[in-house]
Order: sequence, then structure tokens, then C-alpha cells
Amino acid sequence: MIELKSIGTPLVLVLAMFAISGCDQAEKTAQQMLNQAAESAKQAIDQTNQAAQQAIHDAAKDLSGNESKAAPEAERNKTSQEI
Repeated sequence: MIELKSIGTPLVLVLAMFAISGCDQAEKTAQQMLNQAAESAKQAIDQTNQAAQQAIHDAAKDLSGNESKAAPEAERNKTSQEI
């Protein structure tokens, strides 16, 4: 019969190797999750930046286009308030 002592050391080594390989797999999975999270954050930042740039462009366009309309409207408001 096989003695328990002679099986103990190889068994511990095999279990340690399984634990190490499990840790490596967990590390790879965690790294993949972090990479995906970083990519999602980058996309969100890029989309926010694009939306902000578009809002600034639209606001500047409205300001430059409405300056000529603002004066007559202010005159109409002034005239209607005087009556």
C-alpha cells in the first residue's frame, strides 16, 4: 500500500500548481475586464467631448446669426412696452 507521507509532498505540489494556474487565469480575466472598462471610459469621454464641441459650435452659430435679429426684436419689445 502507498504510504500517506510519500503522497503528501507531490499532492501539495500539484495543488500549488493548480492554485498558481488559477491565479494566472484570474489575473488575465481581471486584466481583460480592466481593459474593457478603460475602453468604455475612453469612448464615453470621446462622446462627451464631441457633444460639448457640437454644443459650443451651435451656440457660437446661434450668437453670430441672432445678433442681427436681436436688435429689431429688442426694438419691438421696447415699442410694445411703451404702449
